[in-house]
Amino acid sequence: MKVYYFDNAASSWPKPAQVTEAMSQCMNEYAANPGRGSHQMAVKAGRLLLEARSNLAKLFNIKNPVDISFAFNTTMALNQAIKGFVRAGDHVISTSMEHNSVRRPLEFLKREKGIEITYLQADAKGNVHLNDVKEAIKSNTALMVCNHSSNLLGTILPIEQISEIVKKHGIRLLVDAAQTAGTVPIDVERMGIDMLAFPGHKGLLGPQGTGGLYIHPELELEPLLHGGTGSQSEKIDQPSVRPDRYEAGTQNTVGITGLNEGLKFILHETVEKIHNKEWQLIQRLMEGLNQIEGIRLYGPDLGEDKTGIIAFNFAEMDASEAAFRFDRQFQIAVRAGHHCTPLAHESAGTLKEGAVRASVGYFTTEGEIEYFIEAARKIAMT
Repeated sequence: MKVYYFDNAASSWPKPAQVTEAMSQCMNEYAANPGRGSHQMAVKAGRLLLEARSNLAKLFNIKNPVDISFAFNTTMALNQAIKGFVRAGDHVISTSMEHNSVRRPLEFLKREKGIEITYLQADAKGNVHLNDVKEAIKSNTALMVCNHSSNLLGTILPIEQISEIVKKHGIRLLVDAAQTAGTVPIDVERMGIDMLAFPGHKGLLGPQGTGGLYIHPELELEPLLHGGTGSQSEKIDQPSVRPDRYEAGTQNTVGITGLNEGLKFILHETVEKIHNKEWQLIQRLMEGLNQIEGIRLYGPDLGEDKTGIIAFNFAEMDASEAAFRFDRQFQIAVRAGHHCTPLAHESAGTLKEGAVRASVGYFTTEGEIEYFIEAARKIAMT
C-alpha cells in the first residue's frame, strides 16, 4: 500500500537510497567506537565522523569543523546551548513562535536560576518585528534565541537583521534550524549566528538520532554531559578541546554515516534547488486548499517565502479527526494537534483547536500534491 507522506517537518521520508546503504555497510564492516582505539575499524569510524563534520561545515560555512559537536537531536543541541551558556541573572530574548525545545529549557532556568525571559509576540502569520527586538534589549540581556522557521506556519525569520540588532549590544544569537537545515540556505558567518542547533533526520535527510550544534570559537559552554571522550582521560574534568568537550560517550557512528550521505546528496543538489522545489510544491498545495470551501489556512500568504509547511483546519471538524481521516481513508500521513509549540498556536489563534499540519519534502511529487488536494476536498464535503 502506497503511503502519501506529508509529515516531513517531523522527520523526512523517504531518504536517499545511499543513506540506508551506507548505514548497512557501516554496521557490517566498521561500526567500532570512534576515537577510542587505534585499530583499523576504530580509525575508519573516526574518519567517517570527521568527514561528516567537514560536510556540515561546508553546508553552513563554518570555518573549523571542530566547532560542530554531534547530538542525538535538535532538542539535545538546544539544551546544550541554552543551559551551557545562560547564567543566573541573565536576560534572554525569545519569540512566541518557539518549539518547547527552546521554551522548556528557558523556563527551567527561570525557575532554577532566576533568569529573565522576554517572548516577543509574533503576528498571526508568524512574523516577528525587528523593532520589538530592539525594545526588548536590557542591560543584562545575554542571549537571543529563535527559530529560523516556525514548525507550525513555515514563516522564515530575518536572522541576519536580528543578528545585526543584537550584536550592537554584545548579545549572542542562538538559532534553532530544525526546519531549515538542508532546505534553506544558512551561512553562520554572513548571518552572524553564534550557535546553530540542527537535526539530522529532517532536511539533512539522515536518520533519527542524529543532529548537532555549532558553537562559535569564542564561546565556551558548560558541557551538558560529562563522561568518557577518548581524550585527556587522565583528567578529572571534561576535556577542553573541541569537539570532545561536548561529545561525552559513544557517538552514533551508524547514524552519522547515514547523515553524511544525506549531506553529500544535499551538497550535490544544492540547498537553493531544494528550497525552490519545496516552495513550488507548498504553493500549489496552498492554492488548491484555498479553493476548498470550509478550509482555513494559517501563516504566510501565497507567493511569500516560507518553508514547505502549511497549517490548516476544516470548519466544524476537529484537527485530530481530520488527520485520522487523511490516514485511514487516503493513506496520507499528516500531523494534528499543537506540534509542541503552544505559543505559536496562541499567535496563530489556534490554541484551542490545534491544527492539521502538512509538510512536503524534496521527494514529494506533483501528483502527490494533487492527490492531497482531492482528498481534502472529499473530507470537507462529508
